[in-house]
Amino acid sequence: MTYDVTATTPPAGLAEENQKLRERMAALLQQAEQNHAIMCRHQAFDLEIVGAATFPELIGTIFRTLPAISELDGVTLSLLDEGGDILHVMEKLGVDFADFPQLIFVDGEAALGFGPGGAAQAASPKPLLGPYAGGAHGALFPAPPQPLRSVALVPLLRNRRLIGSLNLASADAARFTASLGTDFIEHMASIIAICLENVISNEMLKYIGLTDSLTGVYNRRYLDRRLPEEIARARRQRYCISLMYIDIDHFKRVNDSVGHQGGDEVLREVAERIKHELRRSDALARFGGEEFVVLLIDAELDSAVAVAERIRASIANAQFALAAGVEVGASVSIGVASLAGDDHDISIEAVAQQLVAHADSALYQAKQRGRNQVVSFR
Repeated sequence: MTYDVTATTPPAGLAEENQKLRERMAALLQQAEQNHAIMCRHQAFDLEIVGAATFPELIGTIFRTLPAISELDGVTLSLLDEGGDILHVMEKLGVDFADFPQLIFVDGEAALGFGPGGAAQAASPKPLLGPYAGGAHGALFPAPPQPLRSVALVPLLRNRRLIGSLNLASADAARFTASLGTDFIEHMASIIAICLENVISNEMLKYIGLTDSLTGVYNRRYLDRRLPEEIARARRQRYCISLMYIDIDHFKRVNDSVGHQGGDEVLREVAERIKHELRRSDALARFGGEEFVVLLIDAELDSAVAVAERIRASIANAQFALAAGVEVGASVSIGVASLAGDDHDISIEAVAQQLVAHADSALYQAKQRGRNQVVSFR
């Protein structure tokens, strides 16, 4: 018995349908692979920002990484900073905001655009997605690499409290539309908000630990940390730094005449008068009691002596008006020293100790010569 086996061909319509199904399946697999890759990149991004230890590290990671992994043409952050405390502390800790033009500080919730009159309720703001408008969004995206067409402004929330906005922009008009789901970007914003609050809190605690509570200037711990850093930088960039050691003359007499509260007022006012003569790059620290130290960046000895003389005169030439309604006079003695030009073979720690010792020695001479004067170590 024999069998006649003949190959059969599916009808043309069925073959075409099978081909479309295969193409559809391939497209779905490709999309799934892309989604998986995007998810892995964002998981790595989450881990990186969670591990950021400092404010510049966190902000730098966001601005460097997020545009690349999300294929965005603009990413900025608006941070709510009523009273300017965050900006002030970060500047005190040495953050150079020129490195982060995408970081914007605002002094009220209304400036974020989520309050009354916006598309969302102020009590529970939601992301605002839609077309880019130069008048409304231009200030949020300085100098984009190409024209922007759509934006997403995503509230940064901590315990239902608005702390800022994550601002995303694209050159694709269809990237952010009002009908787009926002779960993913809200989740991303929540991670960023947690990281921001944690790192800002840690930086604030660091600042408190490096600040003198009475005068508001730095304390000795801060200067002990910064001085070696500045010496290393001065060596690399070949400029001079100088140090002043300042002591309020006969401060015990001030306390005896106006009491310790009045003495505290004098200390605060002396600190203010010293700061008034300094640049932003300089650093003032209270070393304890009635002693202050000033670190002058890129200042030769003669220039430092001139600044010291202005400080001395500003304190000696004007009485201190105290809250009790009395006035008291005070003066300071100042020792000034600068880095030696041939100290490159000495360790940075030894140079730092030597610089402080030289300024202290000059201060001792100023006291020996009658106080209320400036002496330089040469």
